[in-house]
Amino acid sequence: MTASRPLLEKLATTTALAGALIALAALAPVAANAQLTNNAPGAAAAKTDVPADQPWMNTKLSAEARADLILKEMTLAEKLQLTFGYFSTDNKWQITPLKNYVYPKDGRPFSAGFVPGIPRLGIPNQWQSDAGVGVATQTVPKESVTAEFPRGRTALPSGIATAATWSPETAFAGGAMIGNESFLSGFNVQLAGGMNLLREARNGRNFEYGGEDPLLSGVITGNEIKGIQSQNVISTMKHFAFNGQETNRFTMDHQIEDKSARESDLLAFQIANEIGQPGSVMCAYNRVNGFYACENDWLLNQVLKTDWGFKGYVMSDWGATHSTIPAANHGLDQQSGWAFDRSNYFEGALREAVNNGYVSEARANDMAKRILWAMFEVGLFDKPVKGDQSSTIDFVKNGKISQTDAEEAIVLLKNTLGLLPLSKTARSILIVGAHADVGVLSGGGSSQVYPIGGSAVPDEFGKGFPGPKVWYPSSPMKGLQARTAATVSYLDGKDVKAAAAAAKKADVVIVFGEQWTGESIDAPDLNLPNNQDALIAAVAKANKKTVVVLQTGGPVVMPWLAKVGAVVEAWYPGTSGGEAIARVLTGEVNPSGHLPATFPASLDQTPRPVLEGDPKLDQDSHPMGNYNIEGAAIGYKWFDKKGYKPLFAFGHGLSYTTFALSGLTAAPEGKGLKASFSVKNTGAVSGKDVAQIYVSGNGWEAPKRLGAFKKVEVAPGQSQSVSVTVDPRLLATYDSASKTWTVAAGDYKVMLATSATEIVQTVTVRLDAQTLNVKGE
Repeated sequence: MTASRPLLEKLATTTALAGALIALAALAPVAANAQLTNNAPGAAAAKTDVPADQPWMNTKLSAEARADLILKEMTLAEKLQLTFGYFSTDNKWQITPLKNYVYPKDGRPFSAGFVPGIPRLGIPNQWQSDAGVGVATQTVPKESVTAEFPRGRTALPSGIATAATWSPETAFAGGAMIGNESFLSGFNVQLAGGMNLLREARNGRNFEYGGEDPLLSGVITGNEIKGIQSQNVISTMKHFAFNGQETNRFTMDHQIEDKSARESDLLAFQIANEIGQPGSVMCAYNRVNGFYACENDWLLNQVLKTDWGFKGYVMSDWGATHSTIPAANHGLDQQSGWAFDRSNYFEGALREAVNNGYVSEARANDMAKRILWAMFEVGLFDKPVKGDQSSTIDFVKNGKISQTDAEEAIVLLKNTLGLLPLSKTARSILIVGAHADVGVLSGGGSSQVYPIGGSAVPDEFGKGFPGPKVWYPSSPMKGLQARTAATVSYLDGKDVKAAAAAAKKADVVIVFGEQWTGESIDAPDLNLPNNQDALIAAVAKANKKTVVVLQTGGPVVMPWLAKVGAVVEAWYPGTSGGEAIARVLTGEVNPSGHLPATFPASLDQTPRPVLEGDPKLDQDSHPMGNYNIEGAAIGYKWFDKKGYKPLFAFGHGLSYTTFALSGLTAAPEGKGLKASFSVKNTGAVSGKDVAQIYVSGNGWEAPKRLGAFKKVEVAPGQSQSVSVTVDPRLLATYDSASKTWTVAAGDYKVMLATSATEIVQTVTVRLDAQTLNVKGE
């Protein structure tokens, strides 16, 4: 979902990896039952006691065969019942109650949604929960927070943080963890899998997504989806598509040509779909090329269902349905989150449209079958949720999974003075700002996972959605105090002069900078808010041994960069983020995160220095957005094409050790190519490096593309041989007329790199011409 309470008032009123794998043992009770005889992800072992009157319960059959069997027994009314979902937070908890809304009696309190099942046929209810970092609870007015308020859950770091791990294994482990907590909390549909590419650095939801590159975003998000569904919980893939900003998100019409779309955002979704095989895709709020995403024939019928062969169902975002007949005929299978839409389009109106022939009965059958197929495929029939069993959740082990994710994600951006890891000889450490004495920040909106025991800081937003502004009670300061003999003190930084004066007296200063972003609002610029840039500059002037730890939703500018000794990007680090930060700062963990997005030096380097759309426009407006400006040249590709020097490049990340990458060879293999090389640890401590392979051909949207990557751990003085393959679609251009990927005959450069701007070695490979189908096969 995307819009929790109140979907903005106007809408309501109009209608270390090993540690992670060890911790995954906590998921065994569910995971042990997550094998499928027909190789579908997440279904239970075959049953031997199939009721004679319910042959669809035979798990030896394929999900498609089972869906066909049960569909034959259903009335039209029952089929259409599956296509209509309700918001599942009682109206009494809404700041502005939704009109025409009645809370579904069997819904889970404070959750995203509910779709009633059909008991006579054994079709289970669908209980839906947000989102991509954990089991989220819909927000309520703070005066309503009572004993009835649901308990907290474990939060992973933000999606962009998990992308910064460059580790598919870490993404899968985190997905399995939140899938398990979802299942034990009584939810069998998780509205996760957010992956819109970072076209707009100010986008308030960048923190939920996977960065700017289609390969990295697709691989990381696909593995998270795969992890969630391993726990018999359907995961969505969202928001389909081109949902690149929050300003005017309900009506923005993003223009993009088919070729550019297929080589960028759609390729990211395609890769994630192939890896994760999500049961559902959530269509977005915005328009694309003139049509709402949730009634967009090109996106839903042509690309998703026909070209990619997607067998699951398309659900709408909460408030993204705008019609009955066009939406049904153009690919929407389930209206979600009533009553956020203006009308209950898929309730009585859809049945009338089918009866009158405006929506065919075959299409009605297809809508129901897709939903049933996903439920069978992922195991909702065979491993049903049993209500709230959250008392059995092992929050300690799950917290360790989240901590591992955060530690893999933290990016060491600068360390020129060798300040980090913190010296054991430091006698005094001053911590300044961002409530680092008590907790770590999280992003706002419908993805908000509430911590056990509540926020470490009272809400500072105070304006309703996307607040409250929540801080997880994992203190970086306490983590440091436990790991150093130095005296560690804290100042909130509100008095800049006092902070600078105290900085002069400390051996080391750590300034925590924060940028809170959330759903429904975009950042006004890329600067840290509330005078934090001035604070950092003043402290750094007073003490050269200043370390800056950033907790941001995406890229920020750093006017103080030259004055500080070290910079660490910690993102929104999740439930155990304070411990993760402390372990990295002290060297207990060697940082290994790399940027999944380019950090611009200024907004002037971006395709749209002035954000498109007018925040003052009402929901009936039709503002235009031009994604053809950059087309498929997103992020580092745009910077390469324009010759801009970024503040920090895509793929950048330092370590407490050093690595030497060498021995690059490359040759055609299958329909793509294979590259091999060596990674040597030339430093004194063990560490992980992210080796990146970029490829360059003629007639592309930009000089080069990320073709492959591998995160490897190497002991001091040791080397590791690595081989990776490059997907042929990353060597090809897309032809819209024939719906094919074409690899032109000729020479291609293959580059071994540590970031998009740090090329270590280049070789040339000769490829023969070949044409691949729309799936890249």
